[in-house]
Amino acid sequence: MAIKRFLKLYVVIGIGILCFPLLGLINTTSGAEVIGNELGNRSVDQPLVAVNDVQHDWNSWSSVENASDVNPGSHDILLVSNTAESHAKASAESASHKVEVTGAVATALEDFMELAKYGKAIHVMAMLMVGFGFLMVFVRKYGYGAVTATYIAVSIVIPYYMFLKRMGIFGEPAELKMDRLILAEFCAASILIATGAFLGRLKMSQYIIMALIFVPSYMMNEWIMLDNGMGIIPKGLLIDTGGSIVIHQFGAYFGLGVIVRMTTSEDFNKKIESDKISNQFSMLGSMMLWIFWPSFCAAPAEISRMPIAAVNTILSLCGATLATYIASTMIRKKIAIEDMANATLAGGVVIGSSCAHTTPQASLILGAIAGVLSVIGFAIIQPRVQKALKGIDTCGVHNLHGMPGILGGLAAIFIAENVVPGVQIKAVFITFIVAWITGLAAGTVVSLFGYRKDSYNDAVEFIVEEEHH
Repeated sequence: MAIKRFLKLYVVIGIGILCFPLLGLINTTSGAEVIGNELGNRSVDQPLVAVNDVQHDWNSWSSVENASDVNPGSHDILLVSNTAESHAKASAESASHKVEVTGAVATALEDFMELAKYGKAIHVMAMLMVGFGFLMVFVRKYGYGAVTATYIAVSIVIPYYMFLKRMGIFGEPAELKMDRLILAEFCAASILIATGAFLGRLKMSQYIIMALIFVPSYMMNEWIMLDNGMGIIPKGLLIDTGGSIVIHQFGAYFGLGVIVRMTTSEDFNKKIESDKISNQFSMLGSMMLWIFWPSFCAAPAEISRMPIAAVNTILSLCGATLATYIASTMIRKKIAIEDMANATLAGGVVIGSSCAHTTPQASLILGAIAGVLSVIGFAIIQPRVQKALKGIDTCGVHNLHGMPGILGGLAAIFIAENVVPGVQIKAVFITFIVAWITGLAAGTVVSLFGYRKDSYNDAVEFIVEEEHH
């Protein structure tokens, strides 16, 4: 009963998290209307004041002319002079006001965009903490370790990335704005992907060391891919809006490089256990990722392309979900919950590169292909890869992020607009090399601090309550 109440609590928490962006959206919309009305009133009313002043001058001079004995002919010069002076004064005031209004509009729009970006940033944060965190609790006796490793990785990577970005270690220094926070969250997503490969086989202190090594490795590859680092890929030519290459592929193959060094013979032969409760928690994490993935892909897109990026991501996820069900049933004869929790998300991975540059039809088809590929990876390819590497991929990141990431990067050549094929191919190849080498190096460094004596067991490092049956 305690476990069931615990499960219900987290379902309520998940629903509560979904309500926060909605509240933010309502407030944002209200704020936009207030700003628009205020600016509209100022820009319309102020010129009318100037016009009324001019008309008042004309009327007053006419009344003086009719009421006095002054010769109208001699007064014409004074009338013209005063009218011209009034026009000049009104024009100057109007021009000055336009400058003020333009500046106010620019400031208001900038503030509004920062507020809108916060909505996407908090969506990505929900993916990191609730989505990735609970997706990895499928290991029956390592639930505490999975969510704690998620907390530690995110809490180190985000400030560490933002600090290095400010210092201009890789590329030009970036201002402390929402854009930098979102990029830091992408880096955190990538390390959580990598963590899925070696989950349960590191001491908790080793996750900290791994994070410290991962961030500069990720930033170096990001610099090469997006900022013309080393002059390899011209800036702006790589199509990778949602990070199929830079985020998913890099994280997956960095993690595979680590497991080569961080898998003992005992780990290799040890079964990773899961049960119904742990798999249900994992499905909760999967659904959270599914819901917020459109924000993940749309966040770095141009404003005009954000809607199509979000729509394409949803359609790709839908295609992957349906294809996963069909492929899992055909290959395994029954539905495997690990396929439903993981391969359904392959649509979000594969559409990342071209989400803002392709059509809804292509997104749906590409997502379906990725779903099938991911199921084949979990059911057939993974045992062969693990045997070849002599390492265990705990969460199957090669099947969910590695292969779909490569597929997404290369598929952009055929379905996206304004693509340079050579750049896409070069980016996929270089990212694989950089991720693999830095992952091997990180695994070697971390292995110097020893290995866990009992893998996939919370009791080694946590106070664990006794289970009551």
